[in-house]
Amino acid sequence: MKADMNKKLWKTLLCSAVAVFTLIGCGEKKTSNYNVLEDEFDYLITVGFSQGGPESDWRTANTESLKSTLIEENGYELILEDAQEDQERQIEALREFVKKDVDYIVLSPVVETGWDTVLKEIKEANIPVIIINNPIEEDDSLYECWLGSDFTKEGKMAADWLEQYLEEQERTEEEINLTTIQGPIGTLAQTERTEGFMKAIQDNPNWIMLAQQTGEASKKTGKEVMALFLETHSNIDVVIAENDEMAFGAIEAIKDAGKTCGPKGDIIVISYGAGKKELEAMKAGELNAAVECNPLYGPKIAEIIQKLDSGVSLDKKQYVDEAYFDTSMDLDEALTVRKY
Repeated sequence: MKADMNKKLWKTLLCSAVAVFTLIGCGEKKTSNYNVLEDEFDYLITVGFSQGGPESDWRTANTESLKSTLIEENGYELILEDAQEDQERQIEALREFVKKDVDYIVLSPVVETGWDTVLKEIKEANIPVIIINNPIEEDDSLYECWLGSDFTKEGKMAADWLEQYLEEQERTEEEINLTTIQGPIGTLAQTERTEGFMKAIQDNPNWIMLAQQTGEASKKTGKEVMALFLETHSNIDVVIAENDEMAFGAIEAIKDAGKTCGPKGDIIVISYGAGKKELEAMKAGELNAAVECNPLYGPKIAEIIQKLDSGVSLDKKQYVDEAYFDTSMDLDEALTVRKY
């Protein structure tokens, strides 16, 4: 990628040695050839990472995943800058990465617009950029790819889980009344999760969506919205909360209304995130299922870098692997390996 051919040669040789363990072991194992190459060439792939901010457990886990994967023993040097939710601070960090002549830049943008100028500067410096988590509206020729969650797939996964659960409960012929506490309206997660789930309504004519309203990703607002739903509708069978905090708010509102939820309760509760708190709520019998929103981007970013270094063309959209969890699973085992 760089004009310096000796540097490029070192990168290519290093890449051939670490590609296998990066792709299959996410940096947990290394080949016997790696130390030989490091000793001979003394070269590490330098990655500048501009994180948007540490405002949640999810974001902390996201940062830690990169820090634990892009390490020296895996062939990387990571330079981390936390923008503290400040775009100007983030742009300044990106320009510092250019001055340091890093090999790659990973950007988790705090907003969707306003990146055009600095991305053009980075492109002129021949530094590949990987956008993660939040998308941006700029010309996609200014970056190599975007990496994040397939939110439409998450929505479909939640619907597929509900369809299977109702079949197990022998409720496929019943009228099922649903409500959705949506995330902030217009965000990628909100629009795509809603879209992914709503497609299932067409295939299940006995599913009735009674109400949808944003809970603004907040426990407090999620509780208020669920309380309103319960006041308006006495026959709710299912609530889908588009993030974990709103799910916890909904659970409190259900209890306050004298109803129960979870596998043995009156109302089925489905959420997105599948972090430790949600797994604990499933163990407590208050939450039925959670679709994973995976923050562990490190291994996938390492894979993308190795492919780019090898000249492999990539789709502009790249996705992390995600699954779902429910109360039928071994949640104790899942909690032992959960990082967030």
